[in-house]
Amino acid sequence: MSERTGQCMCGAVSFTAKDVPDVFGACHCEMCRRWTGSALLAVTVPGSGLTWTGEAHIRTLQSSDWAERAWCQRCGSGLYYHVTAEGPMSEGYEIPIGLFDNLDGMSLGSEIYIDHKPEAFAFAGEHKRLTRSEILSKLGVPEENL
Repeated sequence: MSERTGQCMCGAVSFTAKDVPDVFGACHCEMCRRWTGSALLAVTVPGSGLTWTGEAHIRTLQSSDWAERAWCQRCGSGLYYHVTAEGPMSEGYEIPIGLFDNLDGMSLGSEIYIDHKPEAFAFAGEHKRLTRSEILSKLGVPEENL
């Protein structure tokens, strides 16, 4: 775990994140693919360890019944995905790794929604691979609500 800094593309929003793990994940769900244009590569950071500057430029969208996404209103950079439903997963923020000023020492540790991954994507290495059902179960979200 380390402290890392980062910012959006235009620099209007920046942040310092404490307790950043060196392992990030990839999400292949349809919403993340549409939001990023690819898989979302992000690391889970405790909300209590995030300090933002330029907060007036942050916009959010409740993108599902259980989560929101945020972006910079000036440049459109995606800033975070956050579970808003009560529970332990609501304590963290998924910060896209491309926002960090330095990615040294970081590695891929998991892929989620692996059963929704486009055939053209192939991330190398041994890491966890979880299906949509496995992730929704962790969130306590019944699949029929989607």
